[in-house]
Amino acid sequence: MDWNAKTELGRDVVSGKVKSFDEVVRSGRKILEPGIIDALLPALDDEVVEVSSTQRMTASGRKMLMRAVVIIGDKNGHVGYGIGKGAETKTAIASAIQNAKRNIVSAVSGCGSWECGCGKNHSLPRTIKGKSGDTEIVLMPAPRGTGIVAGAVSKKVLTLAGYKDVWSKTKGRTRNVLNLVRATIKALNSLNQLKGELKNVSSS
Repeated sequence: MDWNAKTELGRDVVSGKVKSFDEVVRSGRKILEPGIIDALLPALDDEVVEVSSTQRMTASGRKMLMRAVVIIGDKNGHVGYGIGKGAETKTAIASAIQNAKRNIVSAVSGCGSWECGCGKNHSLPRTIKGKSGDTEIVLMPAPRGTGIVAGAVSKKVLTLAGYKDVWSKTKGRTRNVLNLVRATIKALNSLNQLKGELKNVSSS
């Protein structure tokens, strides 16, 4: 997919010099253009998890805006979230999707359940934790066939990331949708710091 790339990374994607999202992650380069994700991860699905109204003061008085929180993922190891605002719900959602494309992380999978040991990439390779504000979540590997045992919001994140079997525990202000999304994705992103170890776990 070609677009008017404005960054060096964007131009490298358009020219074919960079061919995968993992290459971008390994390089440490920041994704500033949604078109980069459109080109490298074309099969993304999106899920709106919250739409609310906000107000801000302007010179002419209070102005009502809609705020949307959206999750995107390809169900194959990539997931992200975004926040968008607009005068209308549709505009806010579109803005949130574009924002989410700049906040995608890799979601490492494996089989870390001692009850399973199948070696397939259906669950998490280990127990992980994430926190955002007063919201905390613990995600644990589950044996095949368990499904995703989590609240509705975290389940959507995990499903779009591509997981099939996960147990979870939450505490704190779990009704705060944005913090719960952030905490879940922070937990998943923590696995990227341990990829060398996780590859050994997955292949054993």
